[in-house]
Amino acid sequence: MDLLSVIRRWHFRQGMPIREIERRTALSRNTIRKYLRSDILEPVFKTSVRPSKLDEFADKLSGWLLMEANKSRKQKRTAKQMHADLVVLGYDGSYERVAAFVRAWKAGRQREQQTSGRGTFVPLVFAAGEAFQFDWSEDFAVLSGKQTKLQVAHTKLSHSRAFIVRAYPLQTHEMLFDALAQAFRVLGGVPQRGIFDNMKTAVDRIGKGKIRQVNARFAAMASHYLFETDFCNAASEWGEPLVCHWFKPNGERSS
Repeated sequence: MDLLSVIRRWHFRQGMPIREIERRTALSRNTIRKYLRSDILEPVFKTSVRPSKLDEFADKLSGWLLMEANKSRKQKRTAKQMHADLVVLGYDGSYERVAAFVRAWKAGRQREQQTSGRGTFVPLVFAAGEAFQFDWSEDFAVLSGKQTKLQVAHTKLSHSRAFIVRAYPLQTHEMLFDALAQAFRVLGGVPQRGIFDNMKTAVDRIGKGKIRQVNARFAAMASHYLFETDFCNAASEWGEPLVCHWFKPNGERSS
């Protein structure tokens, strides 16, 4: 989980006070302020900068929660069970601290954990500033008398359907980031959420349902611009393609 990205969105986009972030994450106020001032992608838990006994076990607990997310409900360990397992490893702090960490972790991944047998539905009605959609397509152009394949970046506002299209020679991180930076500049701002296909520049590994291992460079970019990320499912558990609706430049809907 990109906890820092969640903290940044809570504070800079939603105006959440540091005291409330402290309550939700169990991090100290000084640590939260440090993360808000830094360019770090992901919080690093060090006991030397936090007074919590859980600090040195936070990475271990985050790893457990990620593994539990891929299990069925009956197989998942509860927060009490994970607290007991941490005690075996030497943790002598309270269960309440572990439970608060688990709640914050799950809140940050709520969108990613939304799964169903038929996949995820992307609504066709959006509030102004709620979301944008991004996708690549291929096209050809004659450059210097030679037919050249181009990668075309489509960025569309989900509410107004205003869009910008830019062509690039490849689908690299640099060209993806440039396409989004130019789109935000031209469209006049950054919506709260970005909806993406499972492109390689954004997703390193596709898990079950909405579980994604997001590329570190892509996560850093999303954290910088303060938008949440949403990804379409590749296929349902029945092997059927899932519906992820995209708007064409002419306003028609495609799947």
